[in-house]
Parts: sequence; C-alpha cells; structure tokens
Amino acid sequence: MTEHFDVLILGAGPAGLAAAETLAHAGRTVGLVDEQTDPGGQIGRRAIRQRPGRAFRKTLTRLRANDRITYFPSQRVVDCDPHPALVTESDLGYTRLTGASLILAPGARELVLPFPGWTLPGVLGAGGLQALTKSGWPVRGRNVVFAGSGPLLIASAHTLKKEGARIRVIVEQTARREIARFVAKLPAWPSKAIQTLTFTLGLAGIPYYTDAWVTEALGEERLEAVRIVQRGRSSVVSCDFLGTSLGLIPNVEVALRLGCALSHDPHPTVRVDSLQATSQPGIYAAGEITGIGGAELARLEGTIAGHAVAGELSKARALAPRHAHWARFGAEVARHFALRDPLRELAGSQTILCRCEDVTLGEIDAVADTGSIKLLTRLGMGPCQGRICRAALAELRPGYGTVTPSEISRPPLFPARLDTLADQALKEPSS
Repeated sequence: MTEHFDVLILGAGPAGLAAAETLAHAGRTVGLVDEQTDPGGQIGRRAIRQRPGRAFRKTLTRLRANDRITYFPSQRVVDCDPHPALVTESDLGYTRLTGASLILAPGARELVLPFPGWTLPGVLGAGGLQALTKSGWPVRGRNVVFAGSGPLLIASAHTLKKEGARIRVIVEQTARREIARFVAKLPAWPSKAIQTLTFTLGLAGIPYYTDAWVTEALGEERLEAVRIVQRGRSSVVSCDFLGTSLGLIPNVEVALRLGCALSHDPHPTVRVDSLQATSQPGIYAAGEITGIGGAELARLEGTIAGHAVAGELSKARALAPRHAHWARFGAEVARHFALRDPLRELAGSQTILCRCEDVTLGEIDAVADTGSIKLLTRLGMGPCQGRICRAALAELRPGYGTVTPSEISRPPLFPARLDTLADQALKEPSS
C-alpha cells in the first residue's frame, strides 16, 4: 500500500506535533509517523494507570479533529529514500508513504557508558526505566537508584516515586557548585524554574549525592547493589533497579540514510539552517535530531520547519528570537552537566562494550587498525546495530565510534520481517 501526502513527518513528539499542526493550519496534508502507540514522545508519554492529563487529551482531540493530518502510530521505519519516501512496518504489515517534503523529528535515545556489572538484569537506562514504569511495569515497593547526570535523572525518579518505588538515592556526577550555578540561571526560563521546584519538592527526603557516580553494579544472577564513589569515599547501596543516564544521543539513522550532512561533537547531529532545512532538498529536521535542547526548543523548531515548508517564511523567521532564547537553555544544561573524565575510565579491559556480540573493551583496544574494528570484533553487528556501543565508544575512545554513511546505507534501518524486506516497496524508485 502506498499513500501520498504534501508533507511526511517522522516523529510525533513535541517537534513533529508542532510541525504537523502548523502545516495543517496552512492547508497542507500531513502524514505523521511514529513508533509509539500514543503521540507526545517520551516527554508526553502517559502512565497507563493514570487518567490521561489535560495536555495529552487536547493533543489527541486536535489530531482526531484535523482531517488534514493522518496519524500512523506504532510504525517503525525500515527504509527511506530522498524523493522522499518512508517504508514503515507495523504488526499489520508494511506501508510506503510518499510526500513532496519530509520533516525529520525522531527524537533521541540515552547515552549509557559501560562500567563493571552494567549488563546485569536490573540495570537500565533512566529514561527506559521511566518508560517501562509508565507502561505498567510493576515497581511499587522496589528499591531503585538513579545515577548519571542531568535533568532526566530527576524526572525519572519523580515518575517512579509516584508509582510507589522506593528511591534509595539519586547520584549526580556534576559537582554541587555547578548545579548551584545552573539553578541560579533558571529564572530566565520561568517554566523550567517552576518544573525544577516541583520535582525537588516531590523528591524531598531522598538522598541526592553530587560529585558522585556508580563505579560497579553488584550481583550474581541480577542486580543486588551498587557501589558509589563520592569525593573518594566508597559506599554500597542495595537496590533492585539502577536507572542510569548521561544525557541523550540524537536518532540520526534515517537522516544518514537520506544523505543529510551531519556534525559530530562527538555524537552526530543533523546540520540545518535557520529555517530547519537540511543539506538535502525538501528535507527538514527539527527537535533533538539537530541537538539536545528540550521540549520547548523542539516545539519551536517544529513550528519553524512547518512554516518554512508551507512557504510562510516571515512567520518562520519571526520565531528566531524565541528559538535563540531556548537554545541558550539547552546550552546551559550541556555546559553545567558536561560528562566528566572519571566516568569514561570506569570500564576495564574485561568490561563488555557491545552487549549484542559480547565484545569487551580490551578486544577493541587490541585492534591496531580502527577501520577494522567491526570486521574483527563484530562490534555493532547485533540487533541494536551499534546504537548503544558505538555511542559509548565515541566517548571512551574518541574517533573510534564515528558512524559513516557507508555503514548505514542499506536497509533495514531497524530489524524487520522477511516479507517486508522481500517486497518491492523496499527497492529504490527508478529515477
């Protein structure tokens, strides 16, 4: 089945939703594709045991009421081409969607660095643990530790506490003085200041370590405890789950397949101009794929991209001051919660780096020619296709983890069924 729209949008998070509504208001037909079952992205994900919030209900109402937007939930993109077209797969089969223009807003995933014991069952990404909890995973009465850096730790801990988990401690690698400097700047963004105060009050009484990190996950068959180091002092805290996160990594796989120019610092982001246009004609990008900056910045970029695609350039350019304002917030978060070197040094030679193929860091270091790592160790050749290990390697061994277009130039972009791969819809259209 093939469907055509004026504009295709990949991602129904803050950026994608803003772009879709902007374009629909301008009279364009929109095909909105997302892997999740509900719109809103990770930040808008609702807990299934809770009544949907007002913002979520309003989003659903607007989508259902707008006959110019066709929403495709639970769809994973397995291939694409720059005409542009997306081949998506769901439990019901595959679909080929085409459009005159394409806006990429696929969001980001967590950065997790390896450390001894990180592959034990019970060790998860903080955002992943939050998502599982919202999806109904039972955490009531379970002991949980959060460790890493940045606002995601606080947001995730807040969610799990509301669901009845016992948060033993939040371990933040950033020094207290840096956090104080960041908080002192929050009045420039009142909504963030209020959000921070709300989360802080909701987590009152929970130990919050700064200038600290988890050095080891302990347990035999599954996680039983974690070892924490704070300013040279070591302690062990028992727990059932560890949620760890050191920031976010943009999901650039589709952009890379389409040939969009990228920047690396050290992780890839899509290069865009002031109208969110990429290096490829007719393809735009918005939200975290262009750099991590938060939901407010993502919404603005989605709106700008929508206006630009609709030809409403004056409206797009009028948002530049607000865009710069929220871009500064993202820059402040990145600066004050920057990853510190001791966390890059936790993995030893026997620590597994690639969980899919059981490749250790020592095996990587033993390869003299960095261009032969994939061939000699199978790094990145498992189900995740290097999305976790290559990002970690880019931090641990700068230059080793860079992804080149030739490495993600063939479908499928994600695991897919054989009947999808065998179908003619995956073939590039003739020029």
